[in-house]
Order: sequence, then C-alpha cells, then structure tokens
Amino acid sequence: MKIENRQRFLIILTIAAVALLAADKLVFGPLTKMWKARSVRIAELRREVADGTLLLHREKSLRAHWDDIRTNALPDNTSLAEQQLLKAFDTWSQESRVSITGITPQWKHDADDYMTLECRVDASGDLATLSRFIYDIENDPMALKFESVELSSRDDAGRELTMGIRVSGLVLTPGGQQQ
Repeated sequence: MKIENRQRFLIILTIAAVALLAADKLVFGPLTKMWKARSVRIAELRREVADGTLLLHREKSLRAHWDDIRTNALPDNTSLAEQQLLKAFDTWSQESRVSITGITPQWKHDADDYMTLECRVDASGDLATLSRFIYDIENDPMALKFESVELSSRDDAGRELTMGIRVSGLVLTPGGQQQ
C-alpha cells in the first residue's frame, strides 16, 4: 500500500472513530438513558394499574368498612360525643366490675375532615376484670382505638392492679363523611 493511501486510510479511520465516539456520547448515551427511564416509568405505571385493579376488586368490602366507620363514629357535636363516650365507659366498667378512678377527655383537631376525642382513663381491679374491661372496649362497634395501656400493681401479691389507658374516638366532621 502506498503511503498516501495509508495516510488517507488512517485519516478516514480516525474520522470514523471520532464520529462513532461523538455518536455514542451525543446520540446513543442519551437514548439509552431515556430508554431506561421509560422502562422504569412503565414498570411504575404497571404497578399502579395493578394496585388500582386490586382496589376495584376490593371496592365492596372497602365501602362496607367505610360505611361501618361512618355509622360507628362519634357524633359531630363535641358535647354529645363526650357524653356518648363517657356513658360507654360507665357501661363497660359496670359490665366488667372495674372501678374507674378518673377520665380525662381531650379534643384533637388533626385535620379538616375529622377530629379525635382522646381520653385518658384510670381504672383499678384484678387482672380478670381489667381484661374484661379492655375486651368490652375493643369489641364495641364504636370507632375507638387504643393508643396505650399501662398496668401496675397496687399490692405485693399483684392481685390489685391499676391501669391507665389512652383511647381515641373518631369524630368525622361534615367534610369527612363524603364517599
């Protein structure tokens, strides 16, 4: 091969290598990044569609659960809600033979569409009566949630116990009762 042809060949080869490098950096690299980002987005959308499909299949049970929550929530009137909860505590204490030593209600406005009535209840009794008291609260259809339970012994044998519980009751405001 002649020197001129070899030089021309090397120049063309160098230009082709630079062109391939430029194409890789300017075209193929961004296209690859876009393709990967698109694949990730498609995977996210497929997961969201699957989640939506599951929600559609569970619609009846979710709506029934929401209707149950709405019907068993405390009334929107704060004094009626406190009265209903205090009456329920009185009923539960009579059924379980627990002695309630104090109830401290406190309102919390967590959001625009609901409030919570948080009550600190101090009670005493033996293990069986306190267990029955907790059981009665937990099995009542009223929209209540245990926040905390504290037990301590009042005697050396552990037969007389005191219990402090924090219970939150749900109050749906008019904006929170929509379907």
